Amino acid sequence: MSETEIDALVFDVLGTLVDEPAGIRAGIRELAPALDDPRAEHLLSLWQQHIDREQRRILDGARSYVTSDVLDPEAARLVADAAGVDEPNAVSALALSGRRLPPWPDTVAGLARLSQRFPLIGLSNASRTALLGLNAHAGLRWHQALSAEDARTYKPDPAVYQLAVTVSGRPPERLLMVATHAWDLRAAQSLGLRTAYVARPVGDPPIPTDRFDLYADDLADLAAQLDHA
Repeated sequence: MSETEIDALVFDVLGTLVDEPAGIRAGIRELAPALDDPRAEHLLSLWQQHIDREQRRILDGARSYVTSDVLDPEAARLVADAAGVDEPNAVSALALSGRRLPPWPDTVAGLARLSQRFPLIGLSNASRTALLGLNAHAGLRWHQALSAEDARTYKPDPAVYQLAVTVSGRPPERLLMVATHAWDLRAAQSLGLRTAYVARPVGDPPIPTDRFDLYADDLADLAAQLDHA
């Protein structure tokens, strides 16, 4: 891949640049410090399953669109009920844990390096408000941060990826979508974007039939590959 073939990089945020499970897990620990590890992991799974299920219901038309500002408090309430916690302030704090996600060790430096050569666009299922808080907490620096809220749907709906195409003013094949979720890359690929898989412990790995343009161990590796493409 030649550098001149790519005009901008489009980044998934949750999982790719920040460790979403770690942030939610920390919020659960604050809610109920006495939980043992298996119980805390069970509650984390409850949170994740609720978010995944409700986003899918919205995509399928079974539920009207709502932002992550609605889904996260729903998940927090489920987790709090399962943990036997009925303190409104504690539940509210847990609901905001999705805005306090730690970046991966290579994220901040990797974005800084890549931004010297490419415009960087963040593209997240998080709401506008949540994305603002998340970016500030994790130290993420963008040229443009886009929320799926602007399309009133969620990835992998093509309308979300179209946001990045529209904002960039470039044809989709001049954009490189970077994600740790193979499903995310497949959806971007279907709209014509180029794709780069970045390995993370919490990602959705490619399957043998996937054909992405780049495969990287981290953002430093991605930058090095783009340097020599």
